[in-house]
Amino acid sequence: MSLAKKPMIVGLGGTTKPNSSTEKALRLVLKDAEARGATTRLIEGPFLASLPLFDPENKVRSPAQLELVNAIRHADGIVIGTPAYHGGMSGLIKNAIDLFEDLRDDRRPYLDRRAVGCIVTAFGWQGGGATLGSVRTIVHALRGWPTPLAVTLNTAEPLFNAEGICIDAKAASQLSVLTSQVVEFAERFAE
Repeated sequence: MSLAKKPMIVGLGGTTKPNSSTEKALRLVLKDAEARGATTRLIEGPFLASLPLFDPENKVRSPAQLELVNAIRHADGIVIGTPAYHGGMSGLIKNAIDLFEDLRDDRRPYLDRRAVGCIVTAFGWQGGGATLGSVRTIVHALRGWPTPLAVTLNTAEPLFNAEGICIDAKAASQLSVLTSQVVEFAERFAE
């Protein structure tokens, strides 16, 4: 890792429900990223819910939209966490990702040269797998580098305790590997 700059890892996701399983997973990953030397920022559900609907024809952005785009612009790595809703990502997360269009003319357009960890939470396994495929496809379309390991979490099983600690050893291990992959890639390409 460069001594001049710690990589910036942005966690993006969650739901409108405070302390959702998706948000807990993101918080765990960002805490682990900090332990690995990164600086982090969480952009969670309530903030995302405040974003106006993305309109590509309207170039005027709200302060919240500008804040989100600026955070992604300066990120060296990103972790996207979404619940699976009917086999796809939530509209909340998709609306935020659509704003990445504002990065199209940047020196690093869209998610170029950024590792992107993907986390999907679902009540059951079927929706998680389908959603994960679409999230990874979106990351590729935005020139991001999805980490080799992505994580699907079945929220029908107990995963976190009241303090947000992952109590499922397999899930905790997978989230740790995902964090390692995002941070290691970000360290190599941090700007």
